[in-house]
Amino acid sequence: MSNLLTINDIYIEGRSDEVWSPIINGVNLSLKRGEVLGLIGESGAGKSTLGLAAMGYTRDGCRISSGSVNFDGIDLVSASADVKRGLLGKRIAYVAQSAAASFNPAHKIIDQHTEAPTQHGVMVRAESSEDAMQLYERLRLPNPHEIGFRYPHQVSGGQLQRAMTAMAMACRPDLIIFDEPTTALDVTTQIEVLAAIRKIVEDFDTAAIYITHDLAVVAQMADRVKVLLRGDEIETADTRQMLANPQEDYTKSLWAVRSFERPAKPAVHTGATPVVSVRGVTAAYGKVDVLSDVSFDMHAGRTVAVVGESGSGKSTAARCITGLLAPRQGHVEFDGAQLPASYKQRDKMQLRQAQMIYQMADTALNPRKTIAEIIGRPVQFYMGLTGRAKTKRVDELLTQIELEPSQYRDRLPSELSGGQKQRVGIARALAAEPKFIICDEVTSALDQLVAEGILRLLADLQDTLGLTYMFITHDLATVKSIADEVVVMKDGRVVEQGPKAEMFQPPHHPYTDLLLSSVPEMDPDWLTNLLEERGMENIGDAAVGKM
Repeated sequence: MSNLLTINDIYIEGRSDEVWSPIINGVNLSLKRGEVLGLIGESGAGKSTLGLAAMGYTRDGCRISSGSVNFDGIDLVSASADVKRGLLGKRIAYVAQSAAASFNPAHKIIDQHTEAPTQHGVMVRAESSEDAMQLYERLRLPNPHEIGFRYPHQVSGGQLQRAMTAMAMACRPDLIIFDEPTTALDVTTQIEVLAAIRKIVEDFDTAAIYITHDLAVVAQMADRVKVLLRGDEIETADTRQMLANPQEDYTKSLWAVRSFERPAKPAVHTGATPVVSVRGVTAAYGKVDVLSDVSFDMHAGRTVAVVGESGSGKSTAARCITGLLAPRQGHVEFDGAQLPASYKQRDKMQLRQAQMIYQMADTALNPRKTIAEIIGRPVQFYMGLTGRAKTKRVDELLTQIELEPSQYRDRLPSELSGGQKQRVGIARALAAEPKFIICDEVTSALDQLVAEGILRLLADLQDTLGLTYMFITHDLATVKSIADEVVVMKDGRVVEQGPKAEMFQPPHHPYTDLLLSSVPEMDPDWLTNLLEERGMENIGDAAVGKM
């Protein structure tokens, strides 16, 4: 069978201060119909850059300096804009890592989904809308016949990521670039989405490039794996061969299990006043309750991991704590004193004591402000520092997050890697000198090595500053690494909570047991076997029923 996609000796450069520097160095790639190639490597390896190049595309400030990209006989490097426009969205589709940054906030999800099929003449609007609902159902989106009529901000991050995956599949393309498509998903939803993706690739003989930092996921999805490091190809092999016998030292380092695991702290002294208490909170968006009688405590210098699937209420609980969403019933206490329900009613001291680090630094940092301006704003607002005192404090914070001030203070977020941007998010939270920080999926978008560095940094800061963390995550490996206590949520309720050691030992609540059994393993047969055990072999069937 001939190749659908062939990339020959491609070199890609990026420009900074009018100087072009190499990003991809002479990489080759080939892909047949129905084949999935996994691209792995740490942050800055060039995975996403190479994936975009497979579409004949580069980001602003980048260029393909030499080499060719041949898609089904068409050279995408030299192809005209009209030729590319006819291919992109129809025959070549892309699923971005950050759906929140990719959807247009001014248009409903269904309107954005149907745009490509109608403009390319694949389906009329009504047919495309019906097909979208079938895709939403197969990708396990709630209320599949209604959710498309919401705006992007009205669904959870995990739900929006699944909607974007469905949108890429709308025209049943020949090639799909999946750029970390399950990063924002909990483990139970991830299983269903991976199974649906695999089903469509199989049934429509679709070729796919699957970019990920999750090696257990790539083991389930890819036929072959290519490893990149700083733009260089390290090695390529069939997935089973790569898993069983990686040849290069760098690949072996990626295969190593995360080594950082912080011992849980001793039990809290009976009667100790929590830093933050959530007391019987029920909260709603409109008339629909999304939290029901939620209660848990977070004590000084400790980390409470809040886990659960997309839509379980984790982030809504955080919004109630910060005052962004006023509870319908119940309240939040800080150091034993009840907080006003809305942040608008809280004084500056109450506001600064609870800060947040967001999941996607790309959307959380103002792209037009320098790093010094981003960190300096809360320094001035909360601490009243200006001029040299403000600059000095910004430099202290950059040093604290292990970024050299002279190298980073004048850069824009676009000039930083994902891990560096997340560190800036940490520094911005620290600028208010809080007691309590909410970490909302802060490592989910990062590769294993960078994520471990962030976890170590957070642990060191906790020890140094006595911080209390609420750690929202769907990654149970992260829970094991950093948590002292665990709160498990489902459908807006707390179903189980307790010390980490107890939570990972049976007997479990049935839902906790489901979460633990859904963590992917480095076995290419793991997903297939799990689907058979759960009677889920037919996931994705309805999604391929058209065309």
